[in-house]
Amino acid sequence: MCVGLASKVVKVNDGTAVIDAGGAQRSVSAGVLTDLEPGDYVMVHAGVAIAKITQSDEDEANDLMENLI
Repeated sequence: MCVGLASKVVKVNDGTAVIDAGGAQRSVSAGVLTDLEPGDYVMVHAGVAIAKITQSDEDEANDLMENLI
């Protein structure tokens, strides 16, 4: 099973994005996605932003993860 992390983009620079996931920030590869901007929401897997998502998608993913713990 693969698990992605729903996150908010804080900064984008040269194919790399800084994301915020529950208050923790880290850099991920953003080369797969085009037109990524700060404020966008993304799904991250294995250090790569793989898809843009909506804020409601992010909220739902976070709720699901909280219920698994």
